[in-house]
Amino acid sequence: MTNIREENSYDVIIIGAGGAGMMCAAQAGRRGRSVALIDHSGTIGRKILISGGGRCNFTNINATPANFVSKNPHFAKSALARFTPNDFITMVRDHHIRYHEKKLGQLFCDDSAEQIVDMLVAECESAYAEFILDCRVFSIEKSEESFVVKTQRGSFYCQSLVIASGGLSIPKIGATGFGYEVAKQFGLKIVPTAPALDGFTFSQEDLRHFGELSGVSLDCVVRSNGASFRENILFTHTGLSGPASLQASLYWNKSDSIEIDLLPEQDILVWLKSKRENGVRAELKNVLSDIFPKRFAEKLCEANNLDIRANQLNDRQIQELDKLLHAWRIKPEGTVGYRKAEVTRGGVDTDGLSSKTMEAKQVPGLYFIGEVVDVTGQLGGFNFQWAWASGFAAGQSV
Repeated sequence: MTNIREENSYDVIIIGAGGAGMMCAAQAGRRGRSVALIDHSGTIGRKILISGGGRCNFTNINATPANFVSKNPHFAKSALARFTPNDFITMVRDHHIRYHEKKLGQLFCDDSAEQIVDMLVAECESAYAEFILDCRVFSIEKSEESFVVKTQRGSFYCQSLVIASGGLSIPKIGATGFGYEVAKQFGLKIVPTAPALDGFTFSQEDLRHFGELSGVSLDCVVRSNGASFRENILFTHTGLSGPASLQASLYWNKSDSIEIDLLPEQDILVWLKSKRENGVRAELKNVLSDIFPKRFAEKLCEANNLDIRANQLNDRQIQELDKLLHAWRIKPEGTVGYRKAEVTRGGVDTDGLSSKTMEAKQVPGLYFIGEVVDVTGQLGGFNFQWAWASGFAAGQSV
């Protein structure tokens, strides 16, 4: 196709005008490709706009492949190496967007997430990419020469088709399983999906004991399937939230337990023995209130039948209490679900994609980028970095 083209005919059509889609469009347009972004929403970049409390945690300066979960942990290496956090930071600076590091390498806008959307829109417009919004896609067909995208506004034609439609998380802002259906239509496999970076829900038994602790926050280490995170947990009226819980949910599978170190780096054995040896007669729940919020100390003792005074503890009880406080095991009922989950784990199987270009190996001209792919980052700007990197990779190839 040339720049002189028929109506509704483009070199590249990208379905999904989110972060990955806009990055891909800007890169492809700069290479002289005619590009259209089609989105069923009338609002561009809705997930960007709500991220980071409205300030968008747009990358993480510490991003490495180790921060991502995938059936193939090596797949993301190529794209992440070719478009780094510094590359995106350069773009942010070029657009005079003020930002700051909040913690652990997480970068946020000083002012508003709208600035990131405006930046990406400006990058697309400068590359002459077109936005076709409020446009629902009905079907996709492929001939020898092109893809045909049939929509409520008629049919569109392209040589290269990029699926950047995201995952299932947060349906109220338009998330659907569209991308997975396209993948299956063209013979690609799907790694089972699950809500991730999501709060845990308690079992009925744990809810009975801890359901009244909504608002209580603790600095902990949470472990799940070999991964561990040192940040806060936050009790809700249905379970656990907070950064450490959300991180652990990325590695958690249904029916797994999680393990919580309630007192990381504290030697509770020595402390408890000193209480006993000093003849402290206070009830254990009151002693533990010296190191925990009072409500939590009371409920923890209630749940574990620890109705005892500190000076009555024997060595075995102290050992058991030490284990409880450093390795408290909870078996969640589940997670809150896609309505609250920040991302979707799983997705288009990377075995069927080129790690360099994001193109489907068996379907020339078909690409998958961003959250729809089985590459999921930890909490803290990593998923946006994957969106930028995978979008860049495809944009260099389409």
